[in-house]
Amino acid sequence: MMAGAVASAAPSAPYAERRARLAARMQPGAVAVLATAPEVVRNGDSEYPYRHDSYFYYLTGFAEPDSVLVIVAAHGERPARAILFCREKNLEREIWDGFRYGPEAARTSFGVDEAYPIGELDARMTGLLADAPALYYALGHGAALDAQVAGWLKAVRARARTGVTAPSTTHHLLGMIDEMRLLKDGHEAALMARAGLISGQAHLRAMRATRPGMFEYEIEAELLHEFRRNGAQFPAYTPIVASGPNACVLHYNANNRRVLDGELVLIDAGCEFDGYAGDITRTYPAGGVFTPAQRTLYELALRAQEAALAAVVPGNPYSAIHDAAVRVLTEGMLDLKLLDRQKVGSLDDAIGTRAYTQFYMHGTGHWLGMDVHDVGAYRDATQPEKPSRPLLAGMALTVEPGIYVRPAEGVPEQFWHIGIRIEDDVLVTEAGCRILTGSAPKGVAEIETLMQESR
Repeated sequence: MMAGAVASAAPSAPYAERRARLAARMQPGAVAVLATAPEVVRNGDSEYPYRHDSYFYYLTGFAEPDSVLVIVAAHGERPARAILFCREKNLEREIWDGFRYGPEAARTSFGVDEAYPIGELDARMTGLLADAPALYYALGHGAALDAQVAGWLKAVRARARTGVTAPSTTHHLLGMIDEMRLLKDGHEAALMARAGLISGQAHLRAMRATRPGMFEYEIEAELLHEFRRNGAQFPAYTPIVASGPNACVLHYNANNRRVLDGELVLIDAGCEFDGYAGDITRTYPAGGVFTPAQRTLYELALRAQEAALAAVVPGNPYSAIHDAAVRVLTEGMLDLKLLDRQKVGSLDDAIGTRAYTQFYMHGTGHWLGMDVHDVGAYRDATQPEKPSRPLLAGMALTVEPGIYVRPAEGVPEQFWHIGIRIEDDVLVTEAGCRILTGSAPKGVAEIETLMQESR
């Protein structure tokens, strides 16, 4: 069963503005080609739920499969053009698969200059590429498009005797769009705030529902229910519901263990709302009250997140966020004798040798947007030393320090099997940052009160 396209179009103005910005960066008269994601068979004749390509959706707001966007950059007196190729209207197929726009309705609904049936793509591309100075497309992004592009270029070159020339250069289109996607506009910020709110409400629901003796998948069901009932189309990624020792497995997602009293539950889950991801992690006691050891490590992780959030300021290097969290965590590891001062030395020594990675082995965040691990460079490749790039207003990212204690010689047993991560989504503003996921509680007293009241 194929997922039908959404029958209501997104506001076209933000997408038209993005296409115009991209066209302005292209060589005059050049042509850019971007295809959406194909449908993928799950098994037999059943497809996976359809999800558009993020780059394509960023420039179109169009969610149907079998679609291609072509942008022709301005040249001389000729303005830039956006051309959409999509499925034709087909009332018989709509009985089976659901609504489809068709070229004419897509043109008016999504603000493109021209729209044609997808079956005309090959024939029209040879004309569009004739005498174009350059071609921009997603090099190596998909074998099918690579083969099509090769065919178009071959067809244009076959007309050389008539004086027609093929593009003399090709450029990787996605890198240009990455830098655009890194800075969120107002439309995107609103969608991300909604995704963050829904995701936070789902964590709140899961906390209230949790009881010792439940299976992790029962808690996962509470998350998914809250996502969908609030209009989110998908989970943004496979939810992690990790109880007890499973919380020390960073990408655990089997979600099939029974939760025991006295254990912590770590949930890493977020919804996708209108193409934008939420990404939250909360850790809380299954029985409603932290043990002293759990509380000690939890408060350490919370202090690390507070320090990291304070570093989210325009002009600060992205690396400052991780550095702030690492310093707090490492100092705590030394104080709690998770790290032996006689072996690792001073705080600066322990940081310099990365001794902390025994208990904190991942980064403190990542870009966030249409993809959970969103696009954009973390370093400035234009500089020889490739320094961490400075934060700018409009960037969106996660801040997610954690601490994970597996049994090991010399490690205090009271901390064994405790895994904690605290993650929020933030938008960099002119003054600092705006937390998008504050609807999910994270203070110790706040969590314990909430869970006791739900009993």
